[in-house]
Amino acid sequence: MENPVIALLSSRRSVKPDRLLEPGPKPQELETMLRIASRVPDHKKLAPWRFLVLEGDARVRLGDVIADACIAEEPERPSEVRLAMERGRLQRAPLVVAVVSRVTPHRSAPEWEQILSAGAACFSLCLAANAMGYGTSWLTEWIAYSPRVRAALHLADNERIVGFVYVGTPAEPPPERERPALVDIVTRWSA
Repeated sequence: MENPVIALLSSRRSVKPDRLLEPGPKPQELETMLRIASRVPDHKKLAPWRFLVLEGDARVRLGDVIADACIAEEPERPSEVRLAMERGRLQRAPLVVAVVSRVTPHRSAPEWEQILSAGAACFSLCLAANAMGYGTSWLTEWIAYSPRVRAALHLADNERIVGFVYVGTPAEPPPERERPALVDIVTRWSA
Protein backbone atom coordinates (compact mmCIF):
# COMPACT_ATOMS: atom_id res chain seq x y z
CA MET A 1 0.00 0.00 0.00
CA GLU A 2 1.34 3.42 -0.98
CA ASN A 3 2.10 5.86 1.80
CA PRO A 4 -0.52 8.67 1.52
CA VAL A 5 1.94 11.35 2.61
CA ILE A 6 4.42 10.34 -0.09
CA ALA A 7 1.57 10.23 -2.62
CA LEU A 8 0.52 13.80 -1.66
CA LEU A 9 4.07 15.13 -1.80
CA SER A 10 4.73 13.39 -5.12
CA SER A 11 1.67 14.83 -6.81
CA ARG A 12 1.06 18.26 -5.29
CA ARG A 13 0.87 21.19 -7.69
CA SER A 14 0.14 24.85 -7.38
CA VAL A 15 -3.18 26.00 -8.82
CA LYS A 16 -3.44 29.43 -10.44
CA PRO A 17 -5.40 31.72 -8.11
CA ASP A 18 -8.15 32.40 -10.65
CA ARG A 19 -8.73 28.62 -10.85
CA LEU A 20 -9.45 28.42 -7.09
CA LEU A 21 -13.18 28.53 -6.49
CA GLU A 22 -15.63 28.37 -3.61
CA PRO A 23 -15.92 26.70 -1.27
CA GLY A 24 -12.90 27.79 0.66
CA PRO A 25 -11.90 26.30 3.98
CA LYS A 26 -14.32 26.34 6.87
CA PRO A 27 -13.12 28.22 9.99
CA GLN A 28 -12.11 25.00 11.78
CA GLU A 29 -10.21 23.81 8.69
CA LEU A 30 -8.38 27.13 8.46
CA GLU A 31 -7.45 26.91 12.13
CA THR A 32 -6.01 23.43 11.53
CA MET A 33 -4.08 24.67 8.50
CA LEU A 34 -2.59 27.57 10.46
CA ARG A 35 -1.70 25.32 13.40
CA ILE A 36 0.13 22.98 11.02
CA ALA A 37 1.82 25.92 9.27
CA SER A 38 3.25 27.00 12.62
CA ARG A 39 4.92 23.60 13.18
CA VAL A 40 8.03 24.37 11.18
CA PRO A 41 11.69 24.52 12.18
CA ASP A 42 12.02 27.52 14.49
CA HIS A 43 15.50 27.85 15.94
CA LYS A 44 15.33 29.40 19.43
CA LYS A 45 11.50 29.34 19.43
CA LEU A 46 11.22 32.89 18.10
CA ALA A 47 8.07 32.32 15.98
CA PRO A 48 9.62 34.48 13.24
CA TRP A 49 6.37 34.61 11.27
CA ARG A 50 2.74 35.47 11.64
CA PHE A 51 -0.38 35.02 9.53
CA LEU A 52 -2.76 37.69 8.20
CA VAL A 53 -6.04 36.10 7.09
CA LEU A 54 -7.69 37.96 4.21
CA GLU A 55 -11.24 36.83 3.58
CA GLY A 56 -14.64 38.20 2.67
CA ASP A 57 -14.94 41.97 2.31
CA ALA A 58 -11.44 42.50 3.69
CA ARG A 59 -10.14 41.29 0.29
CA VAL A 60 -12.25 43.96 -1.44
CA ARG A 61 -11.05 46.76 0.86
CA LEU A 62 -7.41 45.73 0.49
CA GLY A 63 -7.98 45.50 -3.26
CA ASP A 64 -8.85 49.22 -3.24
CA VAL A 65 -5.60 49.91 -1.37
CA ILE A 66 -3.70 47.85 -3.96
CA ALA A 67 -5.25 49.82 -6.84
CA ASP A 68 -4.37 53.12 -5.13
CA ALA A 69 -0.80 51.86 -4.56
CA CYS A 70 -0.57 50.93 -8.23
CA ILE A 71 -1.58 54.48 -9.24
CA ALA A 72 0.87 56.06 -6.79
CA GLU A 73 3.82 53.76 -7.46
CA GLU A 74 3.71 53.23 -11.24
CA PRO A 75 5.63 55.78 -13.31
CA GLU A 76 2.68 56.18 -15.71
CA ARG A 77 -1.02 56.12 -14.92
CA PRO A 78 -2.19 52.46 -15.11
CA SER A 79 -5.07 51.66 -17.43
CA GLU A 80 -8.56 51.09 -16.06
CA VAL A 81 -8.22 47.43 -17.04
CA ARG A 82 -5.07 47.13 -14.94
CA LEU A 83 -6.70 48.92 -12.01
CA ALA A 84 -9.73 46.62 -12.16
CA MET A 85 -7.37 43.65 -12.11
CA GLU A 86 -5.51 45.08 -9.10
CA ARG A 87 -8.78 45.71 -7.24
CA GLY A 88 -9.76 42.09 -7.82
CA ARG A 89 -6.31 40.58 -7.18
CA LEU A 90 -7.20 39.15 -3.76
CA GLN A 91 -10.64 38.00 -4.90
CA ARG A 92 -9.20 35.40 -7.27
CA ALA A 93 -9.59 32.77 -4.52
CA PRO A 94 -12.00 32.48 -1.58
CA LEU A 95 -9.21 32.85 0.99
CA VAL A 96 -5.80 34.49 1.03
CA VAL A 97 -3.32 34.21 3.90
CA ALA A 98 -0.44 36.64 3.99
CA VAL A 99 2.53 35.00 5.67
CA VAL A 100 4.69 37.63 7.33
CA SER A 101 8.33 37.10 8.24
CA ARG A 102 9.28 38.94 11.42
CA VAL A 103 12.95 38.88 12.23
CA THR A 104 14.04 39.24 15.82
CA PRO A 105 17.73 39.95 16.36
CA HIS A 106 19.27 36.92 18.09
CA ARG A 107 22.92 35.88 18.09
CA SER A 108 22.05 32.17 17.76
CA ALA A 109 19.30 32.53 15.15
CA PRO A 110 20.56 34.45 12.11
CA GLU A 111 18.14 36.54 10.07
CA TRP A 112 18.43 34.13 7.12
CA GLU A 113 17.30 31.17 9.27
CA GLN A 114 14.30 33.14 10.50
CA ILE A 115 13.29 34.06 6.94
CA LEU A 116 13.67 30.44 5.85
CA SER A 117 11.41 29.42 8.74
CA ALA A 118 8.75 31.81 7.42
CA GLY A 119 9.12 30.27 3.96
CA ALA A 120 8.66 26.84 5.51
CA ALA A 121 5.47 28.14 7.16
CA CYS A 122 4.18 29.15 3.70
CA PHE A 123 4.83 25.72 2.27
CA SER A 124 3.43 23.91 5.32
CA LEU A 125 0.26 25.97 4.94
CA CYS A 126 0.06 24.89 1.31
CA LEU A 127 0.63 21.23 2.20
CA ALA A 128 -1.98 21.28 4.97
CA ALA A 129 -4.54 22.82 2.60
CA ASN A 130 -3.63 20.33 -0.13
CA ALA A 131 -4.02 17.42 2.30
CA MET A 132 -7.55 18.68 3.03
CA GLY A 133 -8.39 18.70 -0.69
CA TYR A 134 -7.91 22.42 -1.37
CA GLY A 135 -5.73 23.92 -4.05
CA THR A 136 -3.16 26.57 -3.24
CA SER A 137 -0.92 29.11 -4.89
CA TRP A 138 1.97 30.74 -3.01
CA LEU A 139 2.78 34.12 -4.61
CA THR A 140 4.41 37.37 -3.68
CA GLU A 141 3.85 39.58 -6.73
CA TRP A 142 4.60 43.30 -6.61
CA ILE A 143 2.17 43.91 -3.76
CA ALA A 144 4.47 42.14 -1.28
CA TYR A 145 7.06 44.87 -1.86
CA SER A 146 4.78 47.91 -2.13
CA PRO A 147 5.37 50.48 0.63
CA ARG A 148 1.68 51.45 0.56
CA VAL A 149 0.44 47.88 0.83
CA ARG A 150 2.95 47.22 3.62
CA ALA A 151 1.62 50.27 5.48
CA ALA A 152 -2.00 49.18 5.00
CA LEU A 153 -1.11 45.77 6.45
CA HIS A 154 0.56 47.51 9.41
CA LEU A 155 3.86 45.72 8.91
CA ALA A 156 6.61 46.65 11.35
CA ASP A 157 10.09 47.59 10.15
CA ASN A 158 11.34 44.04 10.89
CA GLU A 159 8.51 42.42 8.91
CA ARG A 160 8.07 41.50 5.26
CA ILE A 161 5.60 39.46 3.25
CA VAL A 162 7.09 36.12 2.27
CA GLY A 163 3.96 34.99 0.52
CA PHE A 164 0.31 35.43 -0.18
CA VAL A 165 -1.13 31.91 -0.05
CA TYR A 166 -4.33 31.67 -2.09
CA VAL A 167 -6.62 28.80 -1.03
CA GLY A 168 -9.77 27.39 -2.61
CA THR A 169 -11.33 24.47 -4.41
CA PRO A 170 -9.54 23.74 -7.70
CA ALA A 171 -11.74 24.24 -10.78
CA GLU A 172 -10.01 21.18 -12.26
CA PRO A 173 -6.95 19.11 -11.41
CA PRO A 174 -3.85 21.15 -12.18
CA PRO A 175 -1.77 19.89 -15.10
CA GLU A 176 1.55 18.29 -14.35
CA ARG A 177 4.64 20.21 -15.33
CA GLU A 178 8.14 19.15 -16.17
CA ARG A 179 10.45 18.80 -13.19
CA PRO A 180 14.24 18.94 -13.22
CA ALA A 181 16.03 15.62 -13.64
CA LEU A 182 17.84 14.63 -10.46
CA VAL A 183 21.02 14.11 -12.46
CA ASP A 184 20.96 17.86 -13.20
CA ILE A 185 20.44 19.03 -9.62
CA VAL A 186 22.10 16.43 -7.37
CA THR A 187 25.82 16.04 -6.80
CA ARG A 188 27.73 14.16 -4.17
CA TRP A 189 30.61 15.85 -2.43
CA SER A 190 33.84 13.98 -1.96
CA ALA A 191 37.21 15.06 -0.63
